[in-house]
Amino acid sequence: METLGQDLETMRRVPLAPAHVDAICAIGGEVFYPAGSVVMDIGVPMDRFIYVLEGDIEVVDPDTNERMLKSSLGPTQFLGEIGFLNGATNIMRMRASVDTRVIEAPRQAMLELMSQVPELSDHLITVFSARRRRQFEAKNDTIKVIGADRDPNVQAVERFLSRNRIPFQSYDMDATDGETVAMCSLIGHEPGVILGADTRLADPTPRKIAQYLGMDLGICTRRTYDLLIVGGGPAGVAAAVYAGSEGIEALVIEDTAVGGQAGTSSRIENYMGFPTGISGTDLTFRGQVQAMKFGTRFVMPRRVEALARREDGSLCATLDDGDELCARALLVATGVQYRRLPIENLEELEGAGIFYSATEMEARFCSQTEAMVIGGGNSAGQAAMYLSRAAAHVHLVVRGSSLAASMSSYLSQRLEADPRITIHYHSEVTALHGETWLEAITLKTKDAEQRIATRALFIMIGAAPNTGWLSGLAATDEKGFVLTGAAAAQADDYATTAPGVFAVGDVRAGSVKRVASAVGEGSVVVNRIWQYLEDTRPEAG
Repeated sequence: METLGQDLETMRRVPLAPAHVDAICAIGGEVFYPAGSVVMDIGVPMDRFIYVLEGDIEVVDPDTNERMLKSSLGPTQFLGEIGFLNGATNIMRMRASVDTRVIEAPRQAMLELMSQVPELSDHLITVFSARRRRQFEAKNDTIKVIGADRDPNVQAVERFLSRNRIPFQSYDMDATDGETVAMCSLIGHEPGVILGADTRLADPTPRKIAQYLGMDLGICTRRTYDLLIVGGGPAGVAAAVYAGSEGIEALVIEDTAVGGQAGTSSRIENYMGFPTGISGTDLTFRGQVQAMKFGTRFVMPRRVEALARREDGSLCATLDDGDELCARALLVATGVQYRRLPIENLEELEGAGIFYSATEMEARFCSQTEAMVIGGGNSAGQAAMYLSRAAAHVHLVVRGSSLAASMSSYLSQRLEADPRITIHYHSEVTALHGETWLEAITLKTKDAEQRIATRALFIMIGAAPNTGWLSGLAATDEKGFVLTGAAAAQADDYATTAPGVFAVGDVRAGSVKRVASAVGEGSVVVNRIWQYLEDTRPEAG
């Protein structure tokens, strides 16, 4: 299956072309680091590109101050990973192991050079992506998450890190190995998050982690962007790529993680170009990298709570903490979210055995237990297939009599043939059992009720649009989906009833609820937005 980048271990090392090195030297300056000095520390912004002329730079373990990895960076190599594109925070301590000379170029100047020299850009982004993949898979990082199996708040942090492909180390409170015991002792045997060597994050939340990592960017609330893209799912990310490539100054606002509902899919096999499949998270992560290459910025986790129009016609979005962001145009790409079941005790057990996504993070809670998946769509089917590799057995709960109308044929055939999966038709979950963690559910069928012991229930039903924040500015149908095109009395398929407000993807009434369709709409709408911006551009002078 495809991933977010190439395998760093098998990549052939190719030095930068001499002309590219000369171009970097022209915008940068030489810096000397004596042996033992820190070249870039944990927690500082990646505000400069560093190319090694001579010497050696190693990754340092902040706990022991010793070398962390066998490999190091020598002459003709460069520092950095994919976070450099967005000006993120450095997450690994880099130290000169011997006297070292480097060329340092300011980040903004380097990004401009990359936009002018595509071969250089391709080289750097390929290496950056491979490094991020290596760090994520090897868990080489200084963020430590302890007790996600006990605390829903810590679990939310781990989910945020995992879905944004940010490297971290996870420790379950029940583990008995020496390293886990030491980590638990460091924080008093309570769930928590440690940053760096020993800094404990008080009351951990995804927002605090994002601030530490530089993902919750210092937004200038007084400036007006060309375009605000609300929602970082496939439609929003596709629009971000094309907006950046067309020179539109765009900002993407995402409330959880790039990928949206598609990011909860562990394997998408029917998306063109990926014959072996790709996870929804990795697919949209690749798109995010493309968009950042073209200059589009991403801010997360931030939620838009209201929308208003100023006297000058610009659109202003109010965020969850009161910040206001304004733009001349706005794209609604918030997609849909899974509906909650009207069952007693649901809210108390969310994150404690009840989940709304099925990625590698949630799969570990299925070990040695039977897993329940509710839903008859592709996401539910993909979740059942993925979880069957970790769970003792998987039960797929479907209200209807067949999967034919709601699921792709290739997927339903696999489910029906897999002995590790049982499909319950004409069934529904009517009760949850457990106090601090889910212990069992009651399953009602046409003929009877039965109690099934399980510690993992995945809810993937329905499609509830997130459009309340539109504040009535753009019309919606009775279910909350945004009206566009003819339904909104507009000639443009993606225009809403509000001038300058467009909608694409699952949130749009009448859209086809598929990843490829959302990507297509997000790509096409940028042309319409560009035209709108041109038609309404204030006259100079």
